[in-house]
Amino acid sequence: MKTSDIRAVITGGVSGLGLAVAEHFVSLGGKVALLDVNEEKATEAVGRLGDGKAKFFRVDVTSETDVESILAEASNWLGGLNVAVNCAGILGAGRVLGREAPMPLETFSKTVMVNLVGSFNIAKAAANLMQHNEAGEDGERGVIVNTASVAAFEGQIGQAAYSASKGGVVGMTLPMAREFTRFGVRVMTIAPGVFHTPMVDIMPENVQQALADSIPFPKRLGKPEEFARLAAHIVENSYFNGTTLRLDGAVRLEPK
Repeated sequence: MKTSDIRAVITGGVSGLGLAVAEHFVSLGGKVALLDVNEEKATEAVGRLGDGKAKFFRVDVTSETDVESILAEASNWLGGLNVAVNCAGILGAGRVLGREAPMPLETFSKTVMVNLVGSFNIAKAAANLMQHNEAGEDGERGVIVNTASVAAFEGQIGQAAYSASKGGVVGMTLPMAREFTRFGVRVMTIAPGVFHTPMVDIMPENVQQALADSIPFPKRLGKPEEFARLAAHIVENSYFNGTTLRLDGAVRLEPK
């Protein structure tokens, strides 16, 4: 798919990795719908991207009816939908057996609902619309890019909920890609390492430096634009399908 033809919905699109993807897609000539719950940041995000190139849609990714209606609305505004990027997510940090009490089941359930079920929900609704697109080169009709994490493979202490949710995203990538071959819709997942995002910004400088020092090479945090460039390359290169790509500077997470 030509990057200038991108008509994309991006969850978590008003900040962090999602906004970086939106900015890169727009710079390549694409058009984006920013799906998020943060209305405060939405105005600034759309202003940076341009009203004609981006529009904000408030959506709860865990709601089946909400997602279906919003994606249909977004597709109409975009003039079609051929790319969906799942960047919405929460940390859900906490030990299973905390010092004061075991982790509330609600913490685990919410993390899985947003990170895994939300990604599935968006992918399902997007593919349902994409299957009706006119086939392009190689019969392609659309691309879905999910976001996992290296924690899906080397979860640390305190990441049981987060790792489980991201491991689920990795696990559904291949079977979903296999199923969607008959529609010409590709499914890929990116597993980023330690990236410079709003969640990292609130950490003390010494903690950020310690995180950077843990990366083998290059010895720094990942840049959101590097994630965005990989997402664009996945869209452009039609031979990427059904797998998870680590983008992590060769880091392997320690137990804690």
